[in-house]
Amino acid sequence: TRRKSQEILDWKYPTVLLCIYGFFSTVKPLEPFLIPFLTGPDKNLTIEQVTNQIFPVWTYSYLAVLVPVFLLTDWLRYKPVVIFQCLVLFSTTAMLLWCNGVLEMQAMQFTYGVVTSCDVAYFTYLYSVVEFKHYLKATSYCRTAQLLGYTVGSVLGQILVSFELMSYDNILVFTLVLTGIALISSILLPMPKTSMFFHQMRSARGETDGEGHPRSECELVVDYKKSAGFKMDFLQCFSSRTLLVWSAWWALATCGYNQTVNYVQSLWDYVEPSSNFTVYNGGVEALSNLIGAAAAYGIGFSSADWSRWGEVALGALSALEGGALFAMVFSANIWVCYCGYIIFKSLYMLLITIAMFQIAAGLNMERYALVFGANTFCALVLQTIITSVVVDSSGLGVDIVTQFTVYGTYFSIIALIFFLSGLYTTMCRKPEMETQRENPEEMFKAEDDAQIIIGTKF
Repeated sequence: TRRKSQEILDWKYPTVLLCIYGFFSTVKPLEPFLIPFLTGPDKNLTIEQVTNQIFPVWTYSYLAVLVPVFLLTDWLRYKPVVIFQCLVLFSTTAMLLWCNGVLEMQAMQFTYGVVTSCDVAYFTYLYSVVEFKHYLKATSYCRTAQLLGYTVGSVLGQILVSFELMSYDNILVFTLVLTGIALISSILLPMPKTSMFFHQMRSARGETDGEGHPRSECELVVDYKKSAGFKMDFLQCFSSRTLLVWSAWWALATCGYNQTVNYVQSLWDYVEPSSNFTVYNGGVEALSNLIGAAAAYGIGFSSADWSRWGEVALGALSALEGGALFAMVFSANIWVCYCGYIIFKSLYMLLITIAMFQIAAGLNMERYALVFGANTFCALVLQTIITSVVVDSSGLGVDIVTQFTVYGTYFSIIALIFFLSGLYTTMCRKPEMETQRENPEEMFKAEDDAQIIIGTKF
């Protein structure tokens, strides 16, 4: 009984601290009102400066530091990067509060790109300190804490702005206090003894388990195979047509989703200027998060044969996403814009959950971390290309209406490609043949991983 109690404590203690960190680091009341804040009397920037000169810096900095931060995260064993992320988030909020001008706001966007690149440390830390049998519960708790943080932040921001309880500057000071609480919880996190790549190989060379105990010959062989088979795993993952198709949709759709979410406030402000209208951005963000999470959760109970109809569903629902974006652009009505955004975001959360499930069902734990990272990197590369060509003032620097016309067209093209591919797959291929690529002994492991992924998404 004593040993069991100690085992429960070993996984619950870091999980609780990580949930506290995840909640307080994501409560950002000002985020839904960033455009009104930057273009209002506080910063006195123009919408063109914000959209075409300031916001693109986030995309470039995110791409530039993503891979180095990923490697550094593993080498430092996660916790230092979690603490560093909180410190940089604190600096970003402080810069947003006290700095002015285009150059200062561009620097703020660079630091925020560093913050988002450090997100990789959150769940990788969790998986390094929690045993596999607790992954599902721990992941669900931590993801729920993040979702609650985003929702509470959006609702709180809406209340504070609508009832004029706080100025924008005071909201930022309040956010600094919340970030300080997150920083304290990150410092209290226990330090992991191993990591995915560097420290497992180091332990193998030193023939210890990280605590000074000799490691068995079997463990050393396993570690050697892990390090030697990294590139082979990568090639094997993307040799499957099923995984390649779902990964391609992931990268393409995530690129378009990020662009939409990043610049949607500019569209809202264009359709209905915040100086003439009580904005409800916070309520819309909160509602879209909750509906999207409910849709993602509900799909876990669906009995649909996604291996057969998944591509058709991707095409059809991506077409609805494109339609929602076109409705936002051409309606010239803020309420239609709000509804279109809720539909768009909810559909993306639903589809990305299906994509994660389909990929996870054919991979073991270590491989899906590799595939998900590769998909995210590809999405970011595509996003950088679109930003530099369409958005950046050094490129075409188009207006916000043209931008969202491009995004709507982008999702329409995605819809056409995957719908036609899905029809071909349904009529001409046997989906059962594709599922036989994995070894029989890995099937039960794949089912467990798929359940973990569903918990991770929401």
